[in-house]
Amino acid sequence: MSTPVISSNRPVSHLPAVKLRPADEPWIFAFLAGISGWTLDAFDFFLVVLSLTAIGHEFNQDVKHMTLALTATLALRPVGAFLFGGISDRFGRRLPLVANLCLFAVVELSTAFAHSFLSFLIVRAVFGIVMGGQWGVGVSLAMEKVPARLRGVLSGLLQQGYSIGFLLAAAAYYVIQPVHGWRPLFYLGSIPALAAAAMVVWKVRESDVWLRNRQSSFAGLGRDLMSHWKLFLYLTFFMMAMHMSSHGTQDLYPTFLERDWGIAGRQKAALTAISMGGAVLGGLSIGWISDRVGRRTAMVGALIGAVCSIPLWAFAHTLPLLILGAVLMQFCVQGAWGVVPAHVAEMSPDSVRGTLPGLGNQVGVLLSSVVVYLEAALAKGRSYAVSMSITAAVVFCLAALLTLSGRERRSDGLAKLE
Repeated sequence: MSTPVISSNRPVSHLPAVKLRPADEPWIFAFLAGISGWTLDAFDFFLVVLSLTAIGHEFNQDVKHMTLALTATLALRPVGAFLFGGISDRFGRRLPLVANLCLFAVVELSTAFAHSFLSFLIVRAVFGIVMGGQWGVGVSLAMEKVPARLRGVLSGLLQQGYSIGFLLAAAAYYVIQPVHGWRPLFYLGSIPALAAAAMVVWKVRESDVWLRNRQSSFAGLGRDLMSHWKLFLYLTFFMMAMHMSSHGTQDLYPTFLERDWGIAGRQKAALTAISMGGAVLGGLSIGWISDRVGRRTAMVGALIGAVCSIPLWAFAHTLPLLILGAVLMQFCVQGAWGVVPAHVAEMSPDSVRGTLPGLGNQVGVLLSSVVVYLEAALAKGRSYAVSMSITAAVVFCLAALLTLSGRERRSDGLAKLE
């Protein structure tokens, strides 16, 4: 499957010419806004995952019903990508990013003060819209403003905001929840979110790429999106495969540790957290490599490394080798993921970059949710090690094939506008 050749810098309206700012304008604040939003989204999401049993106990709900909160978040993420992405292509990146961060702060406090399971479920559905809208807008703004020579490594760091958010959530949970319960956990994200919103207002200027290619109407945006439907389908299936690679190696891994190794409680959480350290290092390393050898080459190389890590990851015979396998696996998987923000931003046309990558990402993650059920189904009658290995091998190969099927625009994408 290959994507069409697309000219991404054509004018989309008859708006008057704009004066672009100097290329040496500080970009760090735009990058910090992007990584802050993604880290906070992951922080909140994993707080719910870690606290699910405790929250269910307070609302007299079993775990099965509590997972509806996670489902509601997942289902509404494409809605957020469409709404916030459309606004960012029409009115600029800053406005929807500020609104998203402020709404995040409201959702955090609303979660902490939810008085019933129904109100909690509604709040988590709203969070799905917030989480879905943040990635596409934050990635677009950051990747449009960072220097081309650093785009790969900064892409890796930005994407690993998700792993950083998990580590922060785990630390907060183990320090606060045993003493104060789950509600105070959700006070923590509000102030950083409002601080990030204030930073965008005072320190971040609008993207020059958007100024040059801004949409004159939502109707024009709709026509532009429709004209790139083939690219949208490619991005959706590409992101689906990448999410399968990530969720296929993360979601049932704690269950594998408990069922196959007898590792539970804080030891299980600690080992999972250690693997996230490998994820952060992988995102930075493979992102840096992608600036030198190309996005697709770096991603496919990392996915091949993930395939080679399967025996150690799933079939280690000692605890030190098990830990090494977990670190290597996440280094490779999240290393490949670290290239994604830069890669999809460069592939996406300037005029719809706020909408297209985010929407493709969120629809892709929705489609990828089946991988956990397939993995669990394969585990019936066999070990989780065998089930995870089969699933991982298949999705890594699928992700590599789809990566090779797409175009690479590292040399002629965003860089020429700097």
